[in-house]
Amino acid sequence: MNDEKTQVRTRFAPSPTGYMHVGGVRTALFTYLIAKHLGGEFLLRIEDTDQSRYVEGATELIFDTLKWIGLDWDNEPVFQTSRKDIYLNYAQKLIAKGLAYADPYTPEEVQKFREADSQNKRAFLYRNYRPANPPKWQIGMPLRFKQTNIKRWDWHDEVMGDLSAGAEVLDDIILIKKDGLPTYNFAHIVDDYKMGITHITRGQEYLPSTPNYLSIYEALEIERPKFVTIPHILAPTGGKKLSKRDGAKSVTDYRDEGILPEAMTNFLAFLGWNDGTEREIFSLDDLIKSFDISRIHNSGARFDEQKLIWLNGQWLRKIDTEELSKRAAIFWGSEAFDAAISDNYRQQVLELVRDRLKTLSDLPMMTAYFFKDPTIDLNLIQNDKKLSKLSQETIANYLQKAILKLNALEDWSAENLQNSLNDLLIELAEKPAVLFSLIRIALSFAPFSPQLNQMMALLGKDTVLARLNKVADAIENN
Repeated sequence: MNDEKTQVRTRFAPSPTGYMHVGGVRTALFTYLIAKHLGGEFLLRIEDTDQSRYVEGATELIFDTLKWIGLDWDNEPVFQTSRKDIYLNYAQKLIAKGLAYADPYTPEEVQKFREADSQNKRAFLYRNYRPANPPKWQIGMPLRFKQTNIKRWDWHDEVMGDLSAGAEVLDDIILIKKDGLPTYNFAHIVDDYKMGITHITRGQEYLPSTPNYLSIYEALEIERPKFVTIPHILAPTGGKKLSKRDGAKSVTDYRDEGILPEAMTNFLAFLGWNDGTEREIFSLDDLIKSFDISRIHNSGARFDEQKLIWLNGQWLRKIDTEELSKRAAIFWGSEAFDAAISDNYRQQVLELVRDRLKTLSDLPMMTAYFFKDPTIDLNLIQNDKKLSKLSQETIANYLQKAILKLNALEDWSAENLQNSLNDLLIELAEKPAVLFSLIRIALSFAPFSPQLNQMMALLGKDTVLARLNKVADAIENN
């Protein structure tokens, strides 16, 4: 038997077969939180025995994704392909006990067995075709588990409760493939035992296979870990498992679109768990303190991307401006890094727009006019609902009056700018929605800008007056 377990150990064991789907990353997060909440270790294992599905760069992507959302593992990552001898050793133990045997059939022969069962309208079970005198097993032929204790299995799952399955699901599953590498069904049992894993966290798609796993635990005479089964993430409409057709994508795609890791972690934690309160904003440390297995839901969680966007907005306003500015660096347009632009100026711009940001990828569209003069598009003025009723002469007059008023302003502060704009409203007998919209568009030609007086204060007097003059000239010459 293995050494006595002195602490909780969980493991995340992805296969390097492509991008990290939100379902896989949620499993990693739950696995991590269980370990850390209970003061244990979170281990990483790369299940790379299926070489036919291996994708170049996928292992590095796993590392990168986990690090991005803050899940640090406590071991040197274990690669199953480097542990081949361990699996073969345990396979030999089963052979010696008469609980594993060589599969002498070709795939074509097995297919005929399936077809015969199909014609007889019964479920295919390989054990019904078990060879009477199998050859001595060697690399090059599959090794199968020999089910000898055909019975009903009852077991407990920490999320799903007490479960059971009849003998009809038990079969002689493959332990070692023709290439000498183990199947997942065998390797994960051996690895979890050798690594001292106390809790196995995985999706509910593995439930039908659990009775076969229980048979192997029994055959190897090893204690099985606690099972923590996580229900499916459902499509936005509910009712079915989330798929690529429903918009499921790589977690790194969300990162590239400007989602913060704090928001992603917060979002994934609530896909099948809550702490029983109305609280919605949780940091990773908060989740570690609060995460309890007993509060994992036993039904599917609907994927709501709008909730992720909302959470991202909350975290965009929560994170320190200097830190957020560093993260935003890859999203700014190139004009934001002109030699004349300082870090402090970028931070001031970010502080002005952050309340309206949904993702960091919104930054170029929302802030370009802070770094370079916008392209004048008079259609934005003429088609504006508030300005469309004004004549060209009136609009040009308003701009000229604004230029004169602002040019006389000596203290270019947000407060003084607001007072000056208010005085101008009185002089022109105009509504704020009309005059302020005109000045806002003339300065930014953008669909959004922050509060006008604050935008003008940050742009500076020279820039504001120069832009207003250019627009006034364009209108007069139109």
